[in-house]
This record gives sequence, C-alpha cells and structure tokens, in this order.
Amino acid sequence: MAIQTVGIIGAGTMGNGIAQACAVAGVKVVMVDIAQAAVDKGLATVSGSLDRLIKKEKLTAEQKTAALALIKGSTNYDDLKSAQLVIEAATENHALKLKILKQVDDMLAPEVIIASNTSSISITQLAAATSRPDRFIGMHFFNPVPMMALVELIRGYLTSDATHDAVKALAETLGKSPITVKNAPGFVVNRILVPMINEAFFVLSEGIATAEDIDAGMKLGCNQPIGPLALADMIGLDVCLAVMEVYLEQFGDSKYRPCPLLKEMVAAGQLGRKTGRGVYTY
Repeated sequence: MAIQTVGIIGAGTMGNGIAQACAVAGVKVVMVDIAQAAVDKGLATVSGSLDRLIKKEKLTAEQKTAALALIKGSTNYDDLKSAQLVIEAATENHALKLKILKQVDDMLAPEVIIASNTSSISITQLAAATSRPDRFIGMHFFNPVPMMALVELIRGYLTSDATHDAVKALAETLGKSPITVKNAPGFVVNRILVPMINEAFFVLSEGIATAEDIDAGMKLGCNQPIGPLALADMIGLDVCLAVMEVYLEQFGDSKYRPCPLLKEMVAAGQLGRKTGRGVYTY
C-alpha cells in the first residue's frame, strides 16, 4: 500500500512534529485535535520550526510554503477518512488512547492502517481494541521529531508483514531510519533510557551531586549529547513518570519504581520545558 495521506490525532509536541516531517517530505497530512486552539497552536509551531530551518539555510521560503500547504488542521475526525495511515499521537494515557482508537476504528475504511506513537503501552493490547489488529502497528517517533532520525516500528502479535512494510516505507520516505522491534514494555530505546533517567533523579534526590554535575558527568564520561536530567525536562517529567509506572506494573519488578522526587515534581506541575520549569528553569 502506498501511503499518500497521513492522518494524525493530536496537535501537540509529537503530533505537530510528525506533521512537519511528513509535509517536508511531500506527504499530505490531516492533523486533528479536539480544540481549534490546539490545532492552531500546532500549526503555528510547525510554521515557527520551518522558519528556524530557513534561518539555518536548511529550507527555502518556497519549501516552507509548500509544506504548510500540505497540512490540513481540523477538529473533525471525519477528515481522517482521506488517509491511508492514521497515527494516534495523544498523551501517554492508556484509557485515552483506547477511547480514541475505538472511535477512529469505527469510522475508518477497513484497509486503513492505524499506528500508535506510544512510548510504552503494549501494541498488542491497543490493537485488540480495534477491528484490524493485523493493520495496527506501533510507530514510535522521538522528540524533536523533525531532527531525530529514529523511528521504532513495533509489531503487535497480529501485525501483518504488509502493514509493517508499508509503514517502514513511509518512515524511509520521511528520511527516518526505522528499526523493527517486538512488542515489549518500553520497546528498545525507552526500556534502556527511562530507567537511566529515573536513576539520575535518585542520584539527585540523595544529594550525591548537583543536577548540573550529574548531567556534565554523563555528557563527558559517557559521550551523551545531553544529560539525563536535561533530557527529562525535554521529554516531560510527566511522560517519564508515566513510562516508569507502566514498567513497574507490567514487569512487577521494584527496580522500576519511580523516584519519589520525580513524582513530587510532577505533582507540583514542574514538568520541564513545556511548563517553563522542571529540573532546570527555562
């Protein structure tokens, strides 16, 4: 199946990033959110991101105009019917994702592929909430989507080869480098990454070092481009906490217990860059 139009549910950080990646690659996009204000904010974010690429001479003004023309913002799920692939990019909340997936499954043509951008929830379980588990797949993009090359393609228990191959071809069209992984909590990258971030919060909470020194140590000692605490702020502390809670529940292993400091900061609304304050102040 050739995917010419991609539907995206969610105009937030991940949704508008996926929309930008698609549009720059010449793929039509329908980006849907529940509120017009959210849609408008998503479109404005894409426009601003493209402007930064123009300043860096990685994009021309004409290419920006062409890309924006390929993105249709909407609050109407019916507009997704023109897509061959619909990517759910809502908040990392199991109940919310199930509700959205059931809603779109009922209205989409049987041959349409549905993908979830979840970073931790079982693809097999999400697929079972639809009538098309063979045409359901995990398509985990990384933030910031326009800059990050990796896409994890997660095969559920019943994901077909045709579905996998079609989505892999699209990822490559977007200039991404997809890797294929089995369905398991956290998949590959986050299974390793988020527990490391959680451990960094334990080190911080125990007063072993300052946030700056923890991040400097991992950057200079492990050749990481960004420290784990700064990365947590970029990802969102609420997202990191949600992932750790999924691991703890699904593995039943205490090594995945979320750090109390992480839980406290999320409870206080200090979620990182998106709120202006997390481990660091922005």
